[in-house]
Amino acid sequence: MNAIALTRIHSRTRELAPGFIVSLIVAAAASFLSEHYGAPVMLFALLLGMALNFLASEGACKAGIEFTARTVLRIGVALLGMRITLEQIAALGWKPVALVVILVVVTIGVSVIAAKAMGFQRLFGMLTGGATAICGASAALALAAALPNHPQKERATLFTVIGVSALSTLAMIVYPMIANWLSLSPQVAGVFLGATIHDVAQVVGAGYSLSTETGDTATVVKLMRVAMLLPVIVCAAMVTRMQGADPTGKRPPLLPWFAVGFLLLACINSTGWIAPVVQGSVNELSRWCLVVSISALGMKTQLKELAAVGIKPILLMVGETVFLVVLVLLLLRWGL
Repeated sequence: MNAIALTRIHSRTRELAPGFIVSLIVAAAASFLSEHYGAPVMLFALLLGMALNFLASEGACKAGIEFTARTVLRIGVALLGMRITLEQIAALGWKPVALVVILVVVTIGVSVIAAKAMGFQRLFGMLTGGATAICGASAALALAAALPNHPQKERATLFTVIGVSALSTLAMIVYPMIANWLSLSPQVAGVFLGATIHDVAQVVGAGYSLSTETGDTATVVKLMRVAMLLPVIVCAAMVTRMQGADPTGKRPPLLPWFAVGFLLLACINSTGWIAPVVQGSVNELSRWCLVVSISALGMKTQLKELAAVGIKPILLMVGETVFLVVLVLLLLRWGL
């Protein structure tokens, strides 16, 4: 490597370091608060980041915050592939797989139609529907990364993350009560919780609050939903390519590099060659990448912009959540 390349790397590192370090500090604070108060770490990261939004306007931190909100986010999404294996999916049989595919396709489809009917862009419906149907904040961030640049994209993404984080926390409390009220068996209760709660952490918390069997089943079903992230990202990229170039003049790739990374890591993890300690380390790294990136995303957002969204996006996300619960209960009743 020649001196010019080293100089460029050094210069780029110095440019990005302040913003990245600030995002890392905010993420560490969010993790501390989450561990001590039991609220979603994503929500704390967003709120703390938004309190420091003046750093993203101008100054030494701006470039690093932009880099963290974009590139670090994509790295975190790619590393999500280490959470799942084909063996986990096969162990439950074909019915939960069919249920997950149906609920993801139908929920996103209904969300797109509902968003259009309420006056939003179809892509906003895909963003909120994907977050509801797949894996909450992680899916929202992954889909946002696959969609073309748009003046409203960051605000829509941030609002979606806030909404699914709040709804996921509420679901973690309410849905186990619904499972008990309906007298669902431990395995069926696990399928119900894993198929309806937005974020992985809340699924684990709700499932194991009922029983170990329920928690194990809920976790595997939830990871099946995480596995749906790749085909949905590909579909999102195809839709945006068909719509033409984004405002920067570029068309998104048909298969984003972070989606390829997600698939490769899932396949590698399915071989059984990866030691549990390595899996745990990669999963933890993925979590930190997402928390750090969402801290940066919070810094890039003005509170007055969020206040301007109105009541309709809230109604859309609540409607999607209720629809998902009803759909899953109907599918379970019909034998899936």
